[in-house]
Order: sequence, then structure tokens, then C-alpha cells
Amino acid sequence: MSGANSSSLIPGYFILNGVPGLEAAHIWISLPFCLMYIIALVGNVGLIYLISHEEALHRPMYYFLALLASTDVTLCTTTVPNMLCIFWFNLKEIDFNACLVQMFFVHMLTGMESGVLILMALDHYVAICYPLCYATILTNPVIAKAGLATFLRSVMLIIPFTFLTKRLPYCQGQLIPHTYCNHMSVAKVSCGNVKVNAIYGILAAILIGGFDMFCISVSYTMILRTVVSLSSVDACHKAFGTCTSHLGAIVITYVPALFSIFTHRFGGKSIPHHVHILIANLYLVCPPTLNPIVYGIKTKQIREGVIKLFFKEKDALDIKQSQ
Repeated sequence: MSGANSSSLIPGYFILNGVPGLEAAHIWISLPFCLMYIIALVGNVGLIYLISHEEALHRPMYYFLALLASTDVTLCTTTVPNMLCIFWFNLKEIDFNACLVQMFFVHMLTGMESGVLILMALDHYVAICYPLCYATILTNPVIAKAGLATFLRSVMLIIPFTFLTKRLPYCQGQLIPHTYCNHMSVAKVSCGNVKVNAIYGILAAILIGGFDMFCISVSYTMILRTVVSLSSVDACHKAFGTCTSHLGAIVITYVPALFSIFTHRFGGKSIPHHVHILIANLYLVCPPTLNPIVYGIKTKQIREGVIKLFFKEKDALDIKQSQ
């Protein structure tokens, strides 16, 4: 009997309500998100293509950057197309299991993104503090194992979200006031006790975000000590230049995340709900959009690679036309 009751309290689908209170502005809200998604797709796919085809970019730093680009483009693809369907076509229904899958990928990929930033910080640490050992420490097998470990950590910490959410009874309706399924937005629709969900959500955030920020801070403290001790001014500028793009990626990733967390936890009712939702969406879309731009502008090797690839394609096209 209890099994029958439990299964009857699992809905067939949820309704994602978009941005509550701003329904009339959904079309206008969709335009910047659509533009950012196109930029993110073109920028990240282009970056992956460039790194895979340019021999000069076959180095640990760029392998990690390609991993970040792959994570970013998958992350925004998990949410933005569904969001645009809500805004443009009013397609708000999402299957219960599809909602859980989306929730898993959103949280897993954000954790993966944070983990890749650690790997990039460690890459900079080895490059600046142990330059002579760089090639022997960061070999291809080490890079592959580090990437796999980052992926498995994220999967193992996030997969309990799906089980904790699926076990809950849902008897308060099917409306989720959001543009995508995330852990607590889905859990709050439940009529059961979500205390375990809330506690584990905070624990996962600390184990991923808190641990990663601590490791990045330690890496850059060590880097700063090494850079300050350098006697050559040119060497100092070069070392700082190497880290600038990565620091930009860290700011782009963590500032919206921290702002979203703190406004959600401590903003209370003083901040409108639609502001929370817009910030949560920007948190997922801004890093994939801005990272390729930051790295493209600040990294000389990537700029040179783009120019070289462009002229190579242009020369190939001219030869084909002349024939």
C-alpha cells in the first residue's frame, strides 16, 4: 500500500514557469540570453577546434582550456535551449525524469567547471614555481588522470541529488517558478521534509566550491611569492601576464555564483524572486560566453593561432578557386 501511495505522489511532469512576474517581458529577456548562447557556442567550439588543430597549442595549459570550453558549452546547452522554448513557444512542461536529468547535469557541470579552474591554477603554479620540471610533471597521462578525477568527483558528489529529490512526495502541484530544474527549486515543490536535501546541498557546495576556492587561493599565494622574488622585471610581467586570463575566468565564474548563493540565503524577501532567477541564469550563461573572449584577447598564442588558421583557410580557398 505504501509503495502504491509513494508512486502516486510522483508527478508525470513539472511546469517550468520561466521568470514569474516578468511573463510579459519573456521575449525581451530571451534576446540577450539567445545572443550570449550563440557567442558561447561559436567561441567555445572555435576554441576547441583551434586547440585540436594547432600544434603550438598542444600544451597542458591549452588542454585544460579545451576541457573548460567543453564543459562550458555543454553546461549552457543543458539549460538555454529549454529556456528559450519557454520564452518563445510557451513550452513549459518537462517530464519528471527529464527534469532530474537536467538537474544532475546542471550541478555536475558547474562542479566540473570549478574543478577545471583548480587544474588550471595548478598548471600555472607548476609553470611559474617549477618551470624546469613543468614538462616532466604535467605529462599527457597526468593531464588525462586529473581530468578524469575532476569529472568523477563532480559526478559522485552530485548524483545523490537525484536520489534525494526522487524520494520526495509531490502533492503541492507541479509548478516550478524557474527556467530550469535545479535541486532546491524542485525539492521545494515537494510536500515532504526537504531538510536532508538542504543540508546535503550546502555540504556539496562547500566540498566543491569552498574546497576549490581554497586550493586556487593557496596556488596563487605560492605564485605571488615566487613572482615577487624574481629579480627581472620582464619575468615578473610575463608571469603576471600568464595568470591574467585565468584570474579573469575565476572572477567570471565565482562572482555570479557567490552573489547568487548569498542573495538566495541572506537576501530574504528584500530581493524579488525574479531577480534570483535572472542571476541564477546569468551564472550559467556568463562564464561560457565570456571565457573564450577573455582568453582570446589576453592569450597571445590563441590570437596568433586564430590569425594563422584564418589565413590558412583563406589560402586553401584561393587555391581551390584558382583551379
